[in-house]
Amino acid sequence: MPSGLGGRPPARPGRARPGLSTPLALGGRTAPGRIWFGPHETNLGRGRALSERHVAYYARRAAGGAAVVVVEEASVHPSDWPYERAPLADRCADGWAAVAAACRPHGTLVLAAIGHAGGQGSSAYHQLPLWAPSRVPEVTSREVPKAMEPEDVDAVVAGFAQAARLAVQAGLDGVEVNAGQHSLVRQFLSGLTNQRADGYGSDRLRFAREVLAAVREAAGDAVVGLRLCCDELAPWAGIVPEAGAALAAELAVPVDYVVPVRGSIYSVSATRPDGHVEPGFNLGLARAVRAVLPGRVALVAQGSIVDVGMAAGALADGTAEAVEMTRAQIADPDLAAKAAAGQAGRIRPCILCNQACQVRDVRNPIVSCVGEPSAGHEHEDAPVDLPFARPAPAAAGSSATETPTGPPAGPRATGDPVDVLVVGGGPAGLECARVAALRGHRVRLVERSDRLGGALRAAARGAGRARLAVLADWLGAECLALGVEVRLGHEATAAELAGPGGAVVLCTGGRAGEPAYEVRDGAAVVTARQALDAAPGLPDGPVAVWDPVGGPVGVSVAELLAAAGRTVSLLTPDLVAGQELARCGDLAPANVRLQQAGVRLVKRAVLRRAGPGEAVTEDRFAGTTEAVPAAVLVDAGHRLPDDRLWRETGGTLPRAGDAVAPRTVYEAVLEGRRAALALERRG
Repeated sequence: MPSGLGGRPPARPGRARPGLSTPLALGGRTAPGRIWFGPHETNLGRGRALSERHVAYYARRAAGGAAVVVVEEASVHPSDWPYERAPLADRCADGWAAVAAACRPHGTLVLAAIGHAGGQGSSAYHQLPLWAPSRVPEVTSREVPKAMEPEDVDAVVAGFAQAARLAVQAGLDGVEVNAGQHSLVRQFLSGLTNQRADGYGSDRLRFAREVLAAVREAAGDAVVGLRLCCDELAPWAGIVPEAGAALAAELAVPVDYVVPVRGSIYSVSATRPDGHVEPGFNLGLARAVRAVLPGRVALVAQGSIVDVGMAAGALADGTAEAVEMTRAQIADPDLAAKAAAGQAGRIRPCILCNQACQVRDVRNPIVSCVGEPSAGHEHEDAPVDLPFARPAPAAAGSSATETPTGPPAGPRATGDPVDVLVVGGGPAGLECARVAALRGHRVRLVERSDRLGGALRAAARGAGRARLAVLADWLGAECLALGVEVRLGHEATAAELAGPGGAVVLCTGGRAGEPAYEVRDGAAVVTARQALDAAPGLPDGPVAVWDPVGGPVGVSVAELLAAAGRTVSLLTPDLVAGQELARCGDLAPANVRLQQAGVRLVKRAVLRRAGPGEAVTEDRFAGTTEAVPAAVLVDAGHRLPDDRLWRETGGTLPRAGDAVAPRTVYEAVLEGRRAALALERRG
């Protein structure tokens, strides 16, 4: 480990450590606590302006206790249009003002993230050349940017100043300058992308200093923060941790706080990785930067911090003065309030899947969360979970140990409570039961297995997916806390459901799909779920994983079996293994992991036959066949709805999740919630 990155910083004598609810002075402002909601793409905009959807999204986190909200980054100059709905600062004044007004009653500080993506942007929307320090091709698009001329540099510096001025005039408490991922400022700081021969090349900090000086002057006494890449994970030419700490120390002069981050043009996914990377991965980097910052400059820790215990620990040991818990507050907007009330166990967990909260892709999805599908839709959706009431600040000299007994119930049903039977204890059934109970209904849930969680629990056994089980545990615990009567090991029958009275919702999940290949006598074929449930019990010998979906299941099974010492081949019809993982940012990392694990990738392959000891594939383009050694074939293909009970009961009972069509956890939770809300409309 590089020097300066390990261990804890020396304690500061005589200074009490803050808690998550301790106020924090930032320049001329004071934040009511230490939990931040950081900047991220949302796709909530209308054109290049902030919208009413932004206002509702940020106001919900402020109501839930976020001490600081940093609004989605706005481009400071028209030369930057990195994604279709990327805000432009010149068009954000009204939106900033509306967000500030919506968050102000909760005491939350609101800051505007401002930046320029430089060579990591896109020319697809403005149809102009990208601007960058030097003509270094963008890694993803391979586009060669224009090397910025002196007048271009001046225009961008002026754009930063104008953006800061507009934000403060709109009523915001300050701004945050992006010198992290997708950032022109970082590109000027780095030898990876700055190969200039002028003064901005001989002194790579010059551009950043000019930007920060201009922003500080324009912002006046408002808060100025800096998101700074302190490790580009490219030691051959990029910013390394020791140099990153030195950069932070020099650039911190005009700012009130620094957020150290990692990642560069060669490691975009490292900025917000999924569950394959341990939470808190940036804490070591934060400690190194904290050690060199002036005492007046706050350090905000960042990096998959989704547990309030870890966040509190970072404050307690002096690593940071505040903590970003962005994805965690997408998953539960009441995280800060629940933590302050001593109800951390009620916090809906973030499972670090990036499935619905990472939105910079060609689909233009709206930010959301697999466990909280109302995230991003606050403007349209009726509230299911009411904001958690924050405890009032303790009076001077009084004890702050008294906490509320728990959160309020959800909005009550519009009619009389009814008896509800939910069949199936997977994510759809658990969410349906939870929401129905919140609405005041009397709920029973039956599950044919001996444990709640369904496919969510099985998928959690795959490599890097253990946090899925945490969501299953939370859903089950919430149901029990709300009085849902749960019966395990019970297979519901059509006769049982034909009884009088009450409402029934079928959440019976999915079943294995029909193979589109020949299965010969003696072939050992199991489904992905069977492999995850009984990986050690599979037949000895090489394993072939058939993955026509290209999602996380086939890849995680291959990784799991390879880690257990098995010889594994992954068969895919695509040109790249795990093709659908591009949506959550795990495509490149997954292929690296597969190669490092020794998994053989058989691409462009269509599975034709499973026989004893082999799986025969046909090349999609050449038509040639290959016999891949396989003592067992794991079929990670498409599933079908388990709709037998629905058909036996006449095909009229409401269904949710995989019982309708097998998809992802997001759709299961969303449809389970909708089914519970629809009970009142049917009643």
